[in-house]
Amino acid sequence: MRYVVTGGAGFIGSHLSGVLADRGHEVLIVDDLSTGHEENIQAILDGSRVTFTRDTVMDYEDLTTYFEGADGVFHLAAMVSVPRSIEHPMSSHDITLTGTLNVLLAARDTGVKKVVCASSAAVYGNLPGLPKKEEMPVDPLSPYAVAKLAGEHYARVFSLNYGLSTVSLRYFNVYGSRQDPRSQYAAAVTRFIYQIANGSLPVIYGDGEQTRDFVYVKDAVQANILAMESQAEGVFNIGSGKETSVNTLAATLLELFGVRGEPIHEPERPGEVKRSVADITKAKEAFGYRPEYGLKEGLIELGNETSARSVLVP
Repeated sequence: MRYVVTGGAGFIGSHLSGVLADRGHEVLIVDDLSTGHEENIQAILDGSRVTFTRDTVMDYEDLTTYFEGADGVFHLAAMVSVPRSIEHPMSSHDITLTGTLNVLLAARDTGVKKVVCASSAAVYGNLPGLPKKEEMPVDPLSPYAVAKLAGEHYARVFSLNYGLSTVSLRYFNVYGSRQDPRSQYAAAVTRFIYQIANGSLPVIYGDGEQTRDFVYVKDAVQANILAMESQAEGVFNIGSGKETSVNTLAATLLELFGVRGEPIHEPERPGEVKRSVADITKAKEAFGYRPEYGLKEGLIELGNETSARSVLVP
């Protein structure tokens, strides 16, 4: 098969591109390298079966060129940070929502069979009710979440009106190697590991009692491929199905590192969700998604893949 992966040099996209390559597919990676890195994909680029083009999803005409002859598109390109979207709402809209519309239009106009889009659990906001189910009301609290929710609606409309098969995957808190731990927008897992490995204690925003559903990147990749290869359409939660507080995450990492001390608490950030955990029943039933990694197993594997591996032990 021939696939295009937008945002394919980024965190999830590079892992996905690698697995697709390992399975013998032809892969074109499109990424503007604003948050992705070419070194994430250097090992799989061979100039023929797996290729890379530095470009954005902001140009419809370019996308039609890239999508011509593709069987499917994995669309992961976006402004991926809630805090950054609050600081730069127009850029968030342009990159995340207009970019998604461009991808869907180009896919429709070039005869692509299916598009699997990255959405986010951020669309749920702080409305009561756990675990989060796809049919629940939503309450986006940031420009990022608004753009992701609108992108889901666009995907559905393209399925209804143009016959383009679409899936939107609501990622919960994906973690793994290739996240940039030094960024102020870094995910908690990666940021905590970087801080501990460099002799600091984890910095938690707020009281740490906020909860998240931490899902290992290999499980997120599995979900993408299963969704693409199935007949499923619509919106699906992708998480572990387990609720973990940020305090518990920090304590687990300190234990794995063998470090004594208490996390440092700083003021809560705006737009942050209080509690979050996924009901993944729909994805299980629709395309057989079953996460293979618990939090501790994922953290140990992550430690083995990073510079922290010398101190992070089972």
